[in-house]
Amino acid sequence: MDSVYWHDGEWSSEHRALLGLSDNSFWMGNSVFDGARAYEGVTPDLEKHCERLLHSATHMLMRPTLDKDRLVAICREGVALFEPGAELYIRPMFFARGGFIVPDPDTTECAVVIHRAPMPRDSFSACSAPFRRPSPDMAPTLAKASCLYPLTQQALHYARQRGFDNALLCNAAGEVAEFATCNIMVVRDSTVYTPAPDGTFLAGITRARVMELLRDAGIEVVECRMPWQDVLEADEVFSTGNFGKVLPVHRIDDRHYPHGPVTQLAHDLYRAFAHGSSHASVATA
Repeated sequence: MDSVYWHDGEWSSEHRALLGLSDNSFWMGNSVFDGARAYEGVTPDLEKHCERLLHSATHMLMRPTLDKDRLVAICREGVALFEPGAELYIRPMFFARGGFIVPDPDTTECAVVIHRAPMPRDSFSACSAPFRRPSPDMAPTLAKASCLYPLTQQALHYARQRGFDNALLCNAAGEVAEFATCNIMVVRDSTVYTPAPDGTFLAGITRARVMELLRDAGIEVVECRMPWQDVLEADEVFSTGNFGKVLPVHRIDDRHYPHGPVTQLAHDLYRAFAHGSSHASVATA
C-alpha cells in the first residue's frame, strides 16, 4: 500500500475524485493544505501543522469542519495503517464545493491523504531564479493555499532545467526570502541568520522549531532582512522544512558550501527533539 485517503469519516486505499467542474475550489483554486511527516515512529509537531491548516482555511474564507484534536486523531489513524517506522507525508486539506466566486463557507469539507515519501538525506544545490514571492496585498500568502504553488512549480522547473535541485527566491524588494520548497538559514562566524518574516513567505513550523532548539543550545539566531550578498558570504547554508526537516546546502549558483558544524548541530538537535530527547549528543559548535 502506497497511499491512504480519508473523507467523510472513512479511510480507503482507493484514490477517489472529490471535486467536480462546478465545485468552487476546483475552478477558483482556493483549497488549503498542510504537510506533516511520519518517520522512524515519530510525527513531530503534527499538532502545529493541523492548527496551521485551520488558520489557512479561515483565511481563505472557508469554515473548518473539524477541530485540531480531531484532525490530529485522523492523521494518527492513517499513519497506523502503515507498518511501524514508515516514511510518510501527511496532507490534510480543506476545500469548498459551493459559492460562485467567493466560497460558501457552509460547504467546506475535509480530506486527508497520507502517502509514502522517503526522507531526503543528501545535501542539495540551488540557483537564483527570476521569480519573486508576492506580498500579502498581492496574494493570500498568510495561508498555505494551493493557489500559491504554481510559482513554486515554475521556480523548480527553472532550476532543474539548469542542473540545480532547488531555487532561491527573493521578495518584491529583491531581498532573499526562501528556497522554493523550504526556508533558508545561513551561518556566518557561528551565528545563524534567516530572513525575517515579512508576509511574502511561509515562516515554517520546522523553521521555528530549529530556531528554538539552536537558541537553547547557545547558538545566536538572528532574523533579518537578507541581501543576496549575505548568502554568498556565508560559511554554511542549510534549509528547514517539513519535507526534509534540516538539510545542508552544498551549492548556490557558483558558490560552494561545506557541511559545517552548525548545520550538523541543527540536524542533530532536531532529530533529538523529534525522538523525544531533551538534548542532542553533540558538541555545541
